[in-house]
Amino acid sequence: MRNGEKDKLGEKLQDVEAARENEWARKHDQELLEKMRHKFKAGASCPECKEELVPNAEQGIGGMVCPKRHGAWFGWDTVLEIMDGLAHAKK
Repeated sequence: MRNGEKDKLGEKLQDVEAARENEWARKHDQELLEKMRHKFKAGASCPECKEELVPNAEQGIGGMVCPKRHGAWFGWDTVLEIMDGLAHAKK
């Protein structure tokens, strides 16, 4: 086998290995996405009473609240909005 042929063979073997790694990563990502979808389909629940959280549209602020008033859960963007509103209210 000549050096040129060895190089081509080495490249093909690397391509095959990269394809196998990509396929493994794709399958792994798909499994993780399915787990996340299942988790979100089940809905979030209150850690205290296990009731399903409901959207908090009452005060015009996003987030989820426990229907039995055990707590409220917000995304980081919502927390920043609340903090910004409080900072402007002090002035």
